[in-house]
Amino acid sequence: MAKAKIHPDQLGFLFEAPAPARGEAALAGIEQRICRTVGSILNSDSRSREVIAAEMSVLLGEEISRAMLDAYASPARDGHKVPMSRMFALVVVTHRHDLLDPLLREIGAALLVGEEVHTARLGDIDREIEQLKEERKRLAVSAPRIRRGK
Repeated sequence: MAKAKIHPDQLGFLFEAPAPARGEAALAGIEQRICRTVGSILNSDSRSREVIAAEMSVLLGEEISRAMLDAYASPARDGHKVPMSRMFALVVVTHRHDLLDPLLREIGAALLVGEEVHTARLGDIDREIEQLKEERKRLAVSAPRIRRGK
């Protein structure tokens, strides 16, 4: 399996809105793609799988072994599907959010990490300001002055 480039703190975010999977068999093969992603995450980390498994165990409060990680990384092992909790723990422990994002895009979602949410909120605030400016212009056309007492 080819090693994924190591960019643990850099998420190459795509600004195209992802379209959710629709229709018959739109998510067919997702388990194999998840397995390949797990393999890429594990192969791109310089630490041993035992260390990664130990860190996941601490994070989840349950025992994760190297053998489990090996099974999750193998698309040929149909009986070893990766539970979402363990996928999330693997991403957190390895800081490979960039490899989770493409999987989320298959269901119409995109990943913001940490304080990147503030950037999205800034965009939302800007949209709200524009809408309020438009409303102000519409009202200004017909709004009378408020009478003043002397």
